[in-house]
Amino acid sequence: MIELGVNIDHVATLREARKGRNPDVIAAAKVCELAGAHQITVHLREDRRHIQDRDVELLSQVLQVRMNPEMGVSEEILAIARRLRPHTVCLVPENRREVTTEGGLNVAGQADRLKAVTADMHDHGILVSMFIDPEAEQVEASAACGADFVELHTGAYANAEGTDVERELDRLHEAAELVLDTHMRCNAGHGLTIRNLRPVALLPELCEVNIGHDIMARALFIGLEAAVGEILDILHWASEDEA
Repeated sequence: MIELGVNIDHVATLREARKGRNPDVIAAAKVCELAGAHQITVHLREDRRHIQDRDVELLSQVLQVRMNPEMGVSEEILAIARRLRPHTVCLVPENRREVTTEGGLNVAGQADRLKAVTADMHDHGILVSMFIDPEAEQVEASAACGADFVELHTGAYANAEGTDVERELDRLHEAAELVLDTHMRCNAGHGLTIRNLRPVALLPELCEVNIGHDIMARALFIGLEAAVGEILDILHWASEDEA
């Protein structure tokens, strides 16, 4: 079955609006875990706009499922990964002026640096995923850097309209096919919702999707457990369809 990573950044965004304790990020993560999520994804940004160091520390202690930290390639953040040793880190681009991650990591443009970071993470027993746009150059560069996974950035597909939807979906399929020819495995994420997930869930040999905003938005109306459950239903459907 395709696995689900639930990004809980927006629980922290709401908490940080008042700089208090509620809503409780750890409690939200445990609800997602109990609802069937396979991992909890958090983006520990350099500006600490939502997830805080203490959140990552506590999650590493209490989760029974994987923790998947998304992080920019900064020494401060990488040092935290070395100390906590999560199962996987996902390397992402980071811009302090962005509202959310706006595109994939330019692996090809900084291959030497990312190859060294990947080797360092491997030395600490940590697998590495590169968050990339669905482009052949970036898939090939990620493989050359020794990444274990790529997470295809699905934002352009999620934002597309009309005939552009199929064009962006074709790009994702082509990139996923390229990943099959490497040692890496393929994940996907960004902008995925209950309405647009099904075609992406049919990408060849897809391992996991990471979804945050849509789950949290729907949780306001139907509850967090139900919002996680309806995404898992789609992933079950896709796995049965592939079988």
